[in-house]
Amino acid sequence: MSITRRQILQMVGTGLVATQVPLATASGLFSKSTLKPPRLKAGDTVGLINPAGATFHTDDVNIAEETLAALGLKMKTGEHLMDRYGYLAGTDEARAADINTMYADPGVSAILTLRGGWGCNRLLHLLDYKSIAKHPKILMGYSDITSLLLALNAKTGLVTFHGPVGISTWNEYSTDFVRRLLFEAKTVNMENPKDIGDNLTQTKDRILTIHDGLAQGKLWGGNLSVLTSMVGSDYLPDFKGSILFLEEVGEDIYRVDRMLTQLKLAGILDQLAGFVFGKCSNCNPGEGYGSLTLEEILDDHIKPLGIPAWYGSMIGHIEDKFTMPLGIEAEIDASAGRITLLESAVV
Repeated sequence: MSITRRQILQMVGTGLVATQVPLATASGLFSKSTLKPPRLKAGDTVGLINPAGATFHTDDVNIAEETLAALGLKMKTGEHLMDRYGYLAGTDEARAADINTMYADPGVSAILTLRGGWGCNRLLHLLDYKSIAKHPKILMGYSDITSLLLALNAKTGLVTFHGPVGISTWNEYSTDFVRRLLFEAKTVNMENPKDIGDNLTQTKDRILTIHDGLAQGKLWGGNLSVLTSMVGSDYLPDFKGSILFLEEVGEDIYRVDRMLTQLKLAGILDQLAGFVFGKCSNCNPGEGYGSLTLEEILDDHIKPLGIPAWYGSMIGHIEDKFTMPLGIEAEIDASAGRITLLESAVV
Protein backbone atom coordinates (compact mmCIF):
# COMPACT_ATOMS: atom_id res chain seq x y z
CA MET A 1 0.00 0.00 0.00
CA SER A 2 1.48 3.35 -1.00
CA ILE A 3 1.71 6.22 1.46
CA THR A 4 0.68 9.68 0.35
CA ARG A 5 2.44 12.93 1.19
CA ARG A 6 -0.55 13.88 3.33
CA GLN A 7 -0.27 10.67 5.35
CA ILE A 8 3.44 11.21 5.82
CA LEU A 9 2.94 14.80 6.98
CA GLN A 10 0.31 13.60 9.38
CA MET A 11 2.74 11.01 10.78
CA VAL A 12 5.35 13.68 11.23
CA GLY A 13 2.61 16.18 12.87
CA THR A 14 34.83 20.76 -11.41
CA GLY A 15 34.70 21.94 -15.06
CA LEU A 16 33.67 25.50 -15.82
CA VAL A 17 33.58 28.14 -13.15
CA ALA A 18 30.42 29.80 -11.95
CA THR A 19 29.48 33.17 -13.35
CA GLN A 20 29.48 34.85 -9.96
CA VAL A 21 30.85 33.86 -6.57
CA PRO A 22 28.72 35.04 -3.63
CA LEU A 23 30.36 37.19 -0.99
CA ALA A 24 30.22 36.38 2.70
CA THR A 25 28.42 38.84 4.93
CA ALA A 26 28.75 39.61 8.60
CA SER A 27 25.70 37.44 9.32
CA GLY A 28 27.34 34.43 7.74
CA LEU A 29 24.92 34.34 4.84
CA PHE A 30 25.71 35.16 1.24
CA SER A 31 24.74 37.62 -1.45
CA LYS A 32 21.72 36.72 -3.56
CA SER A 33 23.39 37.34 -6.90
CA THR A 34 22.79 34.59 -9.43
CA LEU A 35 25.27 31.72 -9.12
CA LYS A 36 25.13 29.41 -12.13
CA PRO A 37 26.58 25.90 -11.87
CA PRO A 38 28.79 24.37 -14.56
CA ARG A 39 26.98 22.49 -17.32
CA LEU A 40 27.10 18.72 -17.63
CA LYS A 41 29.28 17.00 -20.20
CA ALA A 42 29.81 13.41 -21.23
CA GLY A 43 31.95 11.49 -18.76
CA ASP A 44 30.98 13.63 -15.75
CA THR A 45 30.16 11.96 -12.45
CA VAL A 46 26.77 12.64 -10.88
CA GLY A 47 26.26 12.13 -7.17
CA LEU A 48 23.06 10.25 -6.29
CA ILE A 49 21.54 11.13 -2.93
CA ASN A 50 18.27 10.41 -1.15
CA PRO A 51 17.48 13.39 1.12
CA ALA A 52 13.80 12.67 1.75
CA GLY A 53 11.77 9.44 1.89
CA ALA A 54 13.40 6.03 2.13
CA THR A 55 13.57 3.72 -0.84
CA PHE A 56 12.86 0.05 -0.23
CA HIS A 57 13.95 -1.23 -3.63
CA THR A 58 17.64 -1.58 -4.48
CA ASP A 59 16.66 -1.71 -8.13
CA ASP A 60 15.74 1.98 -7.88
CA VAL A 61 19.46 2.69 -7.67
CA ASN A 62 20.17 0.45 -10.65
CA ILE A 63 17.55 2.28 -12.69
CA ALA A 64 19.11 5.64 -11.82
CA GLU A 65 22.59 4.39 -12.74
CA GLU A 66 21.40 3.01 -16.08
CA THR A 67 19.58 6.27 -16.81
CA LEU A 68 22.70 8.33 -16.15
CA ALA A 69 24.80 5.93 -18.21
CA ALA A 70 22.42 6.42 -21.13
CA LEU A 71 23.14 10.14 -20.82
CA GLY A 72 26.89 9.45 -20.96
CA LEU A 73 27.37 10.05 -17.24
CA LYS A 74 28.89 8.13 -14.35
CA MET A 75 27.29 7.77 -10.93
CA LYS A 76 28.58 7.97 -7.38
CA THR A 77 26.21 7.00 -4.58
CA GLY A 78 25.91 8.80 -1.28
CA GLU A 79 27.18 6.86 1.72
CA HIS A 80 23.72 6.88 3.29
CA LEU A 81 21.68 6.39 0.11
CA MET A 82 20.00 3.19 1.34
CA ASP A 83 19.70 4.15 5.00
CA ARG A 84 16.29 4.07 6.64
CA TYR A 85 14.97 5.83 9.71
CA GLY A 86 11.26 5.14 9.76
CA TYR A 87 9.83 6.68 6.60
CA LEU A 88 13.00 8.77 6.14
CA ALA A 89 16.09 7.77 4.16
CA GLY A 90 18.24 7.84 7.28
CA THR A 91 18.69 10.32 10.09
CA ASP A 92 18.67 14.03 9.39
CA GLU A 93 22.40 14.21 10.07
CA ALA A 94 23.17 11.35 7.66
CA ARG A 95 21.06 12.72 4.82
CA ALA A 96 22.52 16.21 5.27
CA ALA A 97 26.03 14.74 5.34
CA ASP A 98 25.49 13.18 1.91
CA ILE A 99 24.50 16.56 0.47
CA ASN A 100 27.44 18.36 2.04
CA THR A 101 29.87 15.62 0.97
CA MET A 102 28.70 15.65 -2.65
CA TYR A 103 29.11 19.42 -2.91
CA ALA A 104 32.59 19.28 -1.39
CA ASP A 105 33.73 16.35 -3.57
CA PRO A 106 35.78 17.68 -6.55
CA GLY A 107 35.08 14.46 -8.46
CA VAL A 108 31.33 15.07 -8.49
CA SER A 109 30.00 17.44 -11.16
CA ALA A 110 26.26 17.44 -10.36
CA ILE A 111 23.79 16.00 -7.86
CA LEU A 112 20.61 14.06 -8.58
CA THR A 113 18.05 13.06 -5.98
CA LEU A 114 16.71 9.50 -6.06
CA ARG A 115 13.13 10.30 -5.06
CA GLY A 116 10.94 12.66 -3.04
CA GLY A 117 8.64 11.86 -0.13
CA TRP A 118 9.18 13.95 2.98
CA GLY A 119 12.15 15.11 5.02
CA CYS A 120 14.13 17.83 3.23
CA ASN A 121 12.80 20.64 5.43
CA ARG A 122 14.36 18.85 8.38
CA LEU A 123 17.83 19.23 6.83
CA LEU A 124 17.98 22.91 5.96
CA HIS A 125 19.76 24.02 9.14
CA LEU A 126 22.34 21.25 8.74
CA LEU A 127 23.62 22.20 5.29
CA ASP A 128 27.00 23.83 4.75
CA TYR A 129 25.92 26.78 2.59
CA LYS A 130 29.39 28.29 2.62
CA SER A 131 30.84 25.15 1.05
CA ILE A 132 27.93 24.87 -1.39
CA ALA A 133 28.55 28.44 -2.55
CA LYS A 134 32.23 27.68 -3.10
CA HIS A 135 31.46 24.53 -5.10
CA PRO A 136 28.36 25.34 -7.20
CA LYS A 137 26.86 22.26 -8.83
CA ILE A 138 23.58 21.30 -10.48
CA LEU A 139 21.02 19.96 -8.02
CA MET A 140 17.88 18.45 -9.55
CA GLY A 141 14.68 16.91 -8.21
CA TYR A 142 11.06 17.75 -7.52
CA SER A 143 8.25 17.15 -5.03
CA ASP A 144 9.79 17.28 -1.51
CA ILE A 145 13.12 18.33 -3.07
CA THR A 146 11.43 21.73 -3.51
CA SER A 147 12.71 22.80 -0.11
CA LEU A 148 16.34 22.13 -1.06
CA LEU A 149 15.95 23.89 -4.40
CA LEU A 150 14.54 27.01 -2.76
CA ALA A 151 16.82 27.04 0.28
CA LEU A 152 20.07 26.67 -1.66
CA ASN A 153 19.07 29.57 -3.89
CA ALA A 154 17.88 31.71 -0.99
CA LYS A 155 21.14 31.20 0.92
CA THR A 156 23.69 31.20 -1.92
CA GLY A 157 22.03 32.41 -5.12
CA LEU A 158 22.68 29.00 -6.72
CA VAL A 159 20.45 28.14 -9.67
CA THR A 160 18.73 24.81 -8.94
CA PHE A 161 16.50 22.60 -11.08
CA HIS A 162 12.96 21.35 -10.62
CA GLY A 163 13.10 18.27 -12.82
CA PRO A 164 13.21 14.46 -12.90
CA VAL A 165 14.48 12.40 -9.98
CA GLY A 166 16.35 9.13 -10.33
CA ILE A 167 13.22 6.97 -10.40
CA SER A 168 11.30 9.26 -12.75
CA THR A 169 10.25 8.23 -16.24
CA TRP A 170 13.11 9.55 -18.37
CA ASN A 171 11.25 9.49 -21.66
CA GLU A 172 12.17 11.44 -24.78
CA TYR A 173 10.01 14.44 -23.85
CA SER A 174 11.46 14.95 -20.36
CA THR A 175 15.03 14.02 -21.27
CA ASP A 176 15.07 16.54 -24.12
CA PHE A 177 14.64 19.42 -21.66
CA VAL A 178 17.36 17.99 -19.39
CA ARG A 179 19.79 17.80 -22.30
CA ARG A 180 19.06 21.27 -23.66
CA LEU A 181 19.17 23.02 -20.28
CA LEU A 182 21.88 21.13 -18.39
CA PHE A 183 24.22 19.95 -21.16
CA GLU A 184 23.75 22.50 -23.95
CA ALA A 185 23.04 25.62 -21.86
CA LYS A 186 20.13 26.53 -24.13
CA THR A 187 17.51 29.20 -23.53
CA VAL A 188 14.41 27.17 -24.31
CA ASN A 189 10.71 27.68 -24.88
CA MET A 190 8.49 25.39 -22.85
CA GLU A 191 5.00 24.73 -24.19
CA ASN A 192 2.62 21.82 -23.73
CA PRO A 193 2.57 19.14 -26.44
CA LYS A 194 0.23 19.94 -29.33
CA ASP A 195 -0.33 16.41 -30.61
CA ILE A 196 -4.08 15.79 -30.97
CA GLY A 197 -3.72 12.14 -31.98
CA ASP A 198 -6.73 11.00 -33.96
CA ASN A 199 -9.06 13.46 -32.24
CA LEU A 200 -10.57 16.49 -33.96
CA THR A 201 -9.08 18.77 -31.31
CA GLN A 202 -6.64 18.55 -28.43
CA THR A 203 -8.09 16.85 -25.38
CA LYS A 204 -4.93 16.13 -23.36
CA ASP A 205 -2.51 18.55 -21.69
CA ARG A 206 -4.63 21.59 -22.46
CA ILE A 207 -4.02 24.86 -20.66
CA LEU A 208 -6.57 27.09 -18.97
CA THR A 209 -5.73 30.80 -19.09
CA ILE A 210 -6.64 32.50 -15.82
CA HIS A 211 -5.54 35.99 -16.89
CA ASP A 212 -3.87 36.69 -20.23
CA GLY A 213 -0.77 38.78 -20.92
CA LEU A 214 3.02 38.67 -20.80
CA ALA A 215 5.25 38.90 -17.73
CA GLN A 216 8.96 38.76 -16.99
CA GLY A 217 10.72 37.88 -13.77
CA LYS A 218 12.81 35.28 -11.98
CA LEU A 219 11.36 31.78 -11.82
CA TRP A 220 10.64 30.36 -8.39
CA GLY A 221 8.45 27.51 -7.31
CA GLY A 222 7.88 23.80 -6.85
CA ASN A 223 5.49 21.71 -4.81
CA LEU A 224 2.73 23.77 -3.21
CA SER A 225 2.53 21.96 0.14
CA VAL A 226 6.32 21.96 0.58
CA LEU A 227 6.63 25.65 -0.28
CA THR A 228 3.85 26.68 2.08
CA SER A 229 5.48 24.66 4.87
CA MET A 230 8.52 26.94 4.51
CA VAL A 231 6.62 30.22 4.83
CA GLY A 232 7.95 32.24 7.76
CA SER A 233 11.46 30.79 7.50
CA ASP A 234 14.53 32.46 6.01
CA TYR A 235 14.94 29.68 3.44
CA LEU A 236 12.70 31.27 0.81
CA PRO A 237 13.88 33.69 -1.91
CA ASP A 238 12.54 37.20 -2.54
CA PHE A 239 9.32 36.79 -4.53
CA LYS A 240 8.97 40.45 -5.50
CA GLY A 241 8.41 40.77 -9.25
CA SER A 242 8.90 37.04 -9.80
CA ILE A 243 7.07 34.29 -11.66
CA LEU A 244 5.82 31.57 -9.35
CA PHE A 245 5.16 28.04 -10.61
CA LEU A 246 3.41 25.43 -8.49
CA GLU A 247 2.36 21.78 -8.71
CA GLU A 248 0.67 19.32 -6.40
CA VAL A 249 -0.42 15.72 -6.05
CA GLY A 250 -3.02 13.87 -4.00
CA GLU A 251 -4.51 16.89 -2.22
CA ASP A 252 -8.20 17.58 -1.69
CA ILE A 253 -9.34 20.86 -3.20
CA TYR A 254 -9.98 22.44 0.18
CA ARG A 255 -6.35 21.81 1.09
CA VAL A 256 -5.17 23.53 -2.10
CA ASP A 257 -7.49 26.39 -1.17
CA ARG A 258 -5.98 26.54 2.31
CA MET A 259 -2.41 26.58 1.03
CA LEU A 260 -3.05 29.28 -1.57
CA THR A 261 -4.79 31.28 1.15
CA GLN A 262 -1.63 30.96 3.26
CA LEU A 263 0.48 32.32 0.39
CA LYS A 264 -2.00 35.18 0.05
CA LEU A 265 -1.97 36.02 3.76
CA ALA A 266 1.84 35.85 3.81
CA GLY A 267 1.93 38.52 1.09
CA ILE A 268 3.60 36.26 -1.46
CA LEU A 269 0.88 36.23 -4.11
CA ASP A 270 0.61 40.02 -4.12
CA GLN A 271 4.31 40.34 -4.99
CA LEU A 272 4.17 38.23 -8.15
CA ALA A 273 4.55 39.38 -11.74
CA GLY A 274 3.21 36.10 -13.14
CA PHE A 275 1.83 32.74 -12.05
CA VAL A 276 1.88 29.23 -13.53
CA PHE A 277 0.11 26.24 -12.03
CA GLY A 278 1.31 22.95 -13.45
CA LYS A 279 -0.57 19.73 -12.82
CA CYS A 280 -2.56 18.95 -9.70
CA SER A 281 -2.54 15.17 -10.05
CA ASN A 282 -5.31 13.33 -8.22
CA CYS A 283 -6.65 16.56 -6.74
CA ASN A 284 -10.38 15.95 -6.84
CA PRO A 285 -13.37 17.72 -5.29
CA GLY A 286 -14.49 14.48 -3.66
CA GLU A 287 -18.02 13.26 -3.16
CA GLY A 288 -21.04 15.38 -2.43
CA TYR A 289 -21.95 18.92 -3.38
CA GLY A 290 -19.89 20.91 -0.90
CA SER A 291 -16.61 21.31 -2.76
CA LEU A 292 -15.32 24.07 -4.95
CA THR A 293 -13.41 23.02 -8.06
CA LEU A 294 -9.73 23.69 -8.68
CA GLU A 295 -10.73 26.11 -11.43
CA GLU A 296 -12.89 28.05 -8.97
CA ILE A 297 -10.08 28.11 -6.39
CA LEU A 298 -7.63 29.53 -8.93
CA ASP A 299 -10.21 32.10 -9.99
CA ASP A 300 -10.66 33.13 -6.35
CA HIS A 301 -6.98 33.49 -5.52
CA ILE A 302 -5.16 34.23 -8.77
CA LYS A 303 -7.52 36.05 -11.13
CA PRO A 304 -7.95 39.08 -8.79
CA LEU A 305 -4.17 39.61 -8.90
CA GLY A 306 -4.55 40.78 -12.49
CA ILE A 307 -1.26 39.18 -13.53
CA PRO A 308 -0.58 36.80 -16.44
CA ALA A 309 -1.47 33.32 -15.19
CA TRP A 310 -2.56 29.89 -16.39
CA TYR A 311 -3.15 26.33 -15.28
CA GLY A 312 -2.07 23.03 -16.85
CA SER A 313 1.63 23.43 -17.63
CA MET A 314 3.81 20.30 -17.86
CA ILE A 315 5.11 20.60 -14.30
CA GLY A 316 4.41 18.10 -11.57
CA HIS A 317 4.02 14.43 -10.71
CA ILE A 318 3.68 13.45 -14.36
CA GLU A 319 5.75 11.51 -16.88
CA ASP A 320 6.19 14.28 -19.46
CA LYS A 321 7.69 17.18 -17.57
CA PHE A 322 9.64 20.39 -18.06
CA THR A 323 12.93 21.01 -16.29
CA MET A 324 12.43 24.33 -14.52
CA PRO A 325 15.48 26.34 -13.38
CA LEU A 326 14.96 28.31 -10.19
CA GLY A 327 16.49 31.79 -10.09
CA ILE A 328 16.66 32.40 -13.85
CA GLU A 329 15.00 35.28 -15.70
CA ALA A 330 12.07 34.15 -17.81
CA GLU A 331 9.10 35.46 -19.74
CA ILE A 332 5.66 33.88 -19.74
CA ASP A 333 2.79 34.19 -22.20
CA ALA A 334 -0.40 33.23 -20.39
CA SER A 335 -2.50 33.07 -23.55
CA ALA A 336 -0.15 30.60 -25.25
CA GLY A 337 0.86 28.81 -22.05
CA ARG A 338 4.51 29.44 -22.89
CA ILE A 339 7.54 29.78 -20.62
CA THR A 340 10.64 31.28 -22.27
CA LEU A 341 14.01 31.32 -20.53
CA LEU A 342 15.76 34.62 -21.13
CA GLU A 343 19.20 33.36 -20.09
CA SER A 344 21.02 30.07 -19.80
CA ALA A 345 20.79 28.25 -16.47
CA VAL A 346 24.33 26.82 -16.50
CA VAL A 347 27.73 28.00 -17.71
